[in-house]
Amino acid sequence: MKQYAGIDVSLEYSSVCVVDADGRIVREAKILSEPDALIAWFGEHGVAMERIGLEAGPLSQWLHARMVTGGLCVELIETRHVRAAFKTMPVKTDKKDARGIAQLMRLGWFRPVHCKSLAAQEVRALLTARKLIQGKLHDIEMSIRGTLRGFGLKVGATTRRTYAGRIRELIAGHSTLEAIATALLKVREALVHEFAGFERKLRAIAREDENARRLMTTPGVGVLVALTFVAAVDAPERFRSSRAVGPHFGLTPKKYQSGETDHSGRISKIGDGSVRTALYEAANVILTRPVKGSDLKGWALAVARRAGPKKARVALARKLAVVLHCMLRDRTNFIAHKGAPALAA
Repeated sequence: MKQYAGIDVSLEYSSVCVVDADGRIVREAKILSEPDALIAWFGEHGVAMERIGLEAGPLSQWLHARMVTGGLCVELIETRHVRAAFKTMPVKTDKKDARGIAQLMRLGWFRPVHCKSLAAQEVRALLTARKLIQGKLHDIEMSIRGTLRGFGLKVGATTRRTYAGRIRELIAGHSTLEAIATALLKVREALVHEFAGFERKLRAIAREDENARRLMTTPGVGVLVALTFVAAVDAPERFRSSRAVGPHFGLTPKKYQSGETDHSGRISKIGDGSVRTALYEAANVILTRPVKGSDLKGWALAVARRAGPKKARVALARKLAVVLHCMLRDRTNFIAHKGAPALAA
């Protein structure tokens, strides 16, 4: 008889449940959250699993990749669907979650999630680390400004190079402020140095990545937007069509229809938020800065006249998602005008 398994992953131990085709629990256990331990446990069980469910999470991609290499049929499943399925459970425990995931595997009520390649995970980690340092750098600078403002010292407009000099000029003669600002400026200097290192690393990756270079032929798409999109899509063929990319990243409106009610809301904002941000910023560049003749800008300006600039930016971000996916799938550079010949990479 066919058997199915569900794994609820935690940092140290994972709850595992195996059920048969009728939904009866066959075996349960707590296993170390290590791929070798899980592979060994299923090997000792002695029955090949029809499907093993693994909820998408921080450890899931690592476990999924290693378990698939170990010959197990593992599916990464959408976290939102799992939560929705378990809402009716009055008691939530790791054991019950593993049981629920096993039943979802048995019934087929799940949506599989793409497990990103190691290269895509590495680029995503670099982008996340860069964003973290950028945020901390901003926090330090604003904290110094706020501290000095309390003493009537206004920093005013500065650049990254003139900021430290302006601060030292203002705090001259204030011993307490000098102690505070000097320490914070040292932290800022270290952050600026590391931030520049991440920028160089990402530019080097973009130069060597054929897909990133291809996407950067599009107006408004630079190193960060290109790498963010390439890492998020990873495998263009996993989308049934380019039109599915916009909804995947939450760039299409929500819709509620029941009886006489038919309401369209704001964009769903599901999926990878960093991709939405990158595409929105690229759309803003196209709309607000000089761009050499392109059908994209003309189309977006027409939308802005009808619906306003905010909706035009979102619509253009969704359009960019479709265009960039087509470029990855077809391996072509950006075509500025409709009807122009495609340029193969």
